[in-house]
Amino acid sequence: MSSRQFSGFGSDTINFLKQLAENNNRDWFAENKLRYERCVVDPAFQFISSMGNELDSLSSHFEAVPKKQGGSLMRVYRDTRFGKDKTPYKTNIGIQFRHEAGKDVHAPGYYMHIEPDNVFVGVGMWRPESETLRAIRERIVEKPDEWKAIVSNRRFKTTFELQGTSLKRPPRGFDPGAPHMEDLKRKDHIAVMQISLDDISDAGFAKKLVRELKKATPYMEFLCKAVGVPF
Repeated sequence: MSSRQFSGFGSDTINFLKQLAENNNRDWFAENKLRYERCVVDPAFQFISSMGNELDSLSSHFEAVPKKQGGSLMRVYRDTRFGKDKTPYKTNIGIQFRHEAGKDVHAPGYYMHIEPDNVFVGVGMWRPESETLRAIRERIVEKPDEWKAIVSNRRFKTTFELQGTSLKRPPRGFDPGAPHMEDLKRKDHIAVMQISLDDISDAGFAKKLVRELKKATPYMEFLCKAVGVPF
């Protein structure tokens, strides 16, 4: 693990990801493993460590762990068992700052995605299990005014966009005429903020990112309360 301070994700990181997309095979990756460590893993660990110093200003319950196994940096190796795409490597950097109570990517968290033409941060919960999702829906039904105030807040709306997959019909057991039905249909509860390559190349990116993430604090706090974990 690199002990250097975060100096930004530079052009060497982006160029490596571009070349990996063009040469997504085991021979090329084996030949370029040291470059992967230097251009991806090292700056990612530096960023994670930097975020560890900043996250407490958001919440003390989210973890920044700069290690390869079970840490915040997601594995480069793709699970090719079930999909048609058999390319062995992910061509993006995925970093998640998970809630301390969570065991996997479905827990409340902050997610950073870096690829050459698509850099974003996601806040919330991706594909929560059915009981957890029901708890979120029930809280929206119980507190419709609070939910409306959060998702219609100008600072939140101008920075984040609600994304993810949704049901085509109202969820079973919920009144089809209930307020916020489009949000009740959601299978993901994720707010996404787009980021530029210039942003992530800045040594002060972690501090600036947390400042933006604070705009989503009411949203994340609502979700955490819904699923019974502290924020």
